[in-house]
Amino acid sequence: MPLVTFLPSNAQVEISSEENILRAAIKAGLHINASCAGTGVCNKCLVYLEEGEVKGQKLPDGGWKACDTFPETDVRIRIPVQSQMDKRSLTRALPKKATRWIQSHSGISNIRPKPVVEKFAIKLPPPTLSDPASDLERLQREIKQGKLQDITLEVDAQTLYRLPVALRDSNWNITVSLMEGIRHDIRRLIRIEDGAKKDEHFGVAIDIGTTTVSAQLLNLHTGEILSGASDYNPQISYGEDVISRVEFARKGDGLSMLKDKIVNCLDGLIDEITSKVSCKKESISILSVAANTVMCHLLLGLNPYYLRAAPYTPVAVEFPPVRAKELGLNLPEHTRIFLAPCVASYVGGDIVAGVVGIEMHKMPELTLFIDIGTNGEIVLGNQDWMACAACSAGPAFEGGGIQHGMRATTGAIEVIHIHPETLEPMSLTIGNKKAKGICGSGIISLLAGLFMTGALDQRGKYRRDTGSARIRSGREGWEYVVVDADATAIEQDIIFTEADVENLIRAKGAMFAGYLTLLESVGMSVNELEKVVLAGNFGSYLDLEQAITIGLLPDIAREKFFFAGNSSLIGARAGLLSWEVNRKFIEVGGMMTHFDLANSPSFMEHYISSMFLPHTDMSLFPSVKLG
Repeated sequence: MPLVTFLPSNAQVEISSEENILRAAIKAGLHINASCAGTGVCNKCLVYLEEGEVKGQKLPDGGWKACDTFPETDVRIRIPVQSQMDKRSLTRALPKKATRWIQSHSGISNIRPKPVVEKFAIKLPPPTLSDPASDLERLQREIKQGKLQDITLEVDAQTLYRLPVALRDSNWNITVSLMEGIRHDIRRLIRIEDGAKKDEHFGVAIDIGTTTVSAQLLNLHTGEILSGASDYNPQISYGEDVISRVEFARKGDGLSMLKDKIVNCLDGLIDEITSKVSCKKESISILSVAANTVMCHLLLGLNPYYLRAAPYTPVAVEFPPVRAKELGLNLPEHTRIFLAPCVASYVGGDIVAGVVGIEMHKMPELTLFIDIGTNGEIVLGNQDWMACAACSAGPAFEGGGIQHGMRATTGAIEVIHIHPETLEPMSLTIGNKKAKGICGSGIISLLAGLFMTGALDQRGKYRRDTGSARIRSGREGWEYVVVDADATAIEQDIIFTEADVENLIRAKGAMFAGYLTLLESVGMSVNELEKVVLAGNFGSYLDLEQAITIGLLPDIAREKFFFAGNSSLIGARAGLLSWEVNRKFIEVGGMMTHFDLANSPSFMEHYISSMFLPHTDMSLFPSVKLG
């Protein structure tokens, strides 16, 4: 079988000549951009052949499509820099506008820790001839004589094996871990430890996003955040959006591969955050997870296919607690995972956790909660009612479908300013490194700049009479040169084509049409909005004026906008500390009325009207002045 060597890592893997280079990279644990999960339509899985012979599809710039290239001999393949992920960019500080909201609005700091699993130190009297009660009966008696007089105690079977030795080795001084049941009067004994160890009580809050995964280690007694870490979701190699991953899960052992990838990622993050503070993983009792519906299914190994096909039915939207070890995580037998409940196939637990995390369910104002991403989830409502929908914006805001689009990692252009007279660009990259491509915030910045300088018209077409050499006819139509080849890390011009503009207009149009449709469905208008909350890391880096200029956000008073950062992680953290918050997840998820925009004639009408910059109805954007 041909040996494939990947550069610059020098990772090697043998594959058959019937397997493509993309499959080889997956086997080697390497990432190659493949937004379409290897179906051949995105043209982003560019690699370069350094040595050997292959058959497949060669691209015009000399590279090859990894999903359609097969080795005929031993080969050396170079993965370009735009596919190389640098997780250091995930730890950059949030802008002050986002941290201000978190500090002043999140109820997390007000939670008195009372997690679903609590620890109690207990001293039992040893048995005597006059008191020969069984070990378990003795323990139950002591628990009921303490703080939990009115509870019914249930017992995990494996604790019985540990009980007699633990009692006698510790001289009848033990620490028990009790997990609250659905009813307040039920506790389950899930762990017995020697001695007084009730202070060794930790939990992990986790946000599993389509692109990134974040984890924080908390002291469950004090609520203190001890450490945190983030990484890219390794499932990206199988598709950059959830639909691609659902399709991959249908193929062979695809589902188990995707499950193993996220489990290994979580293991790595937990190792990282525990090692930072010398915490023993044996002391972790709970994992609180917020994730979209597809990610929940993939983590649990549930078949996600019916999420994809009409009528879009998930296996479940509420999930019972599961043992971490049952999913393959390298954690103790007693550690339980609690997942925030979902609402529908494309409105998941991350949105429910985010809404609870920012305490939208306590807000009297008419609020629009927006998580801009591939699905573009939105929630409208207040403390009395909520409506929700997913806008299917596509991956454009995360760089997908954009010729030189990329994730927000080192070398990605994140800010671009266009000179109003010369149309010359000024750009900044993440990490101040040579440009590899343009991330979501940079793409919006670029589109707004080109539109406001008059380089683009309302239809998203370049003007041919600007006199600027930056606007030219390219291989696939008219384009704008953002960075010249000699100034890039990829040694080619970074361009922004009319096809890229069209993809972005579609994405922003889907989002704006979603707002209008949801408002219309409850008999309200944009002008009645009292608060707009932008959630997610992408929303945190969004320039408000630019987003309004292109028609992505409603044109209302700027003081009504708030930036919440990673609200899903905030919610997961709250759920970790409080069993009552977990109950609130279920309550809030239940009060959300889901609207299926795909089958809404009103949505399609609004979508078509939104396919201009910023919109066909300029009365909706009074602050945007056209030249």
